[in-house]
Amino acid sequence: MTVTAAIDPAAAARRAMIDSQLRTSGINQSAVLAAMAAVPREDHVPAAARGHAYIDRAIPLEGGRALPAPLVQAAMLAQALPQPGERALVVSAGSGYLAALVEAMGASVEVIDAADAVAGRARSGRFDLLLIDGAVEALPDPLVAVLRDGGRVVTGLVRGAVTSLATGRKAGGKAALTTRAEMGIPVLREFAAAKSWSF
Repeated sequence: MTVTAAIDPAAAARRAMIDSQLRTSGINQSAVLAAMAAVPREDHVPAAARGHAYIDRAIPLEGGRALPAPLVQAAMLAQALPQPGERALVVSAGSGYLAALVEAMGASVEVIDAADAVAGRARSGRFDLLLIDGAVEALPDPLVAVLRDGGRVVTGLVRGAVTSLATGRKAGGKAALTTRAEMGIPVLREFAAAKSWSF
């Protein structure tokens, strides 16, 4: 008599996400894939969305926010490559998933809500890495200030109707961002650039 082990549907979906979404899109860094395999994405979505936590699109959260598609967060991690011993500040859209992935890669993580980050409520300190779990129009100076000189930024960036993955490093008190690839990244409205009059 053959005994068949029960298959965990969430674990199977997680493996399918890695094989069919991440690897096929060029995400092959072992540390990133190990973190994505270890952290249950279904634990970071609303109960009604648990059955489709691994689909290749953003999942709505409370307050008009969204959890980015798996590929977006994997691409962020591939650019950031958090290292054991580093201090990372994660600006959260409310799910906690990105922070859990960074922690699984060995970095020390502090999480701040997007609204608190914009209001300058990030705790002082010198972080090695700033990860923003969504797309922004502008980086507030108080948020950049908590990065050490040479610290890295990985975020989504909004330009018109287009969102892209962007990276940067802090130098001279500023962090200029460079776009890497156009991707569908949920916009964090808290980070909208100040509007100015034009004539």
